[in-house]
Amino acid sequence: MVAQELILLYRRSRDLPDAKHRLYRLLVRCADSNIPKLHRLARTLDGWRHELLAYFTTGRVGNGSTEAINLRIKRIKRVGFGFRNFDNYRLRPLLHCGVDWQTAPTTPVRGRPPRLPRRLFLG
Repeated sequence: MVAQELILLYRRSRDLPDAKHRLYRLLVRCADSNIPKLHRLARTLDGWRHELLAYFTTGRVGNGSTEAINLRIKRIKRVGFGFRNFDNYRLRPLLHCGVDWQTAPTTPVRGRPPRLPRRLFLG
């Protein structure tokens, strides 16, 4: 019931004062119930009140897309089992997320190839 009320709060509220009023009514309804879990939920929602209402002060913009991209990057990192080439690691999430621009090459970690022992050349 409370989850549906929160969804309706975000869908039907016209502006910040309307959202504050709807959230207050939801908190009162939870606090007045005889269910201890709803009392705890009301305290939690009250503690996150500013964060819940920030959606209405930012032009109804959330950070869901950023979180989704971060989740994809973490999944690619887990599947990659430790990329050895940073270029490949950097390009893999970009390709996976649908980015199709050209990226500048990264600076190599080692400036020159490693020196090989002389006896390998005489072989």
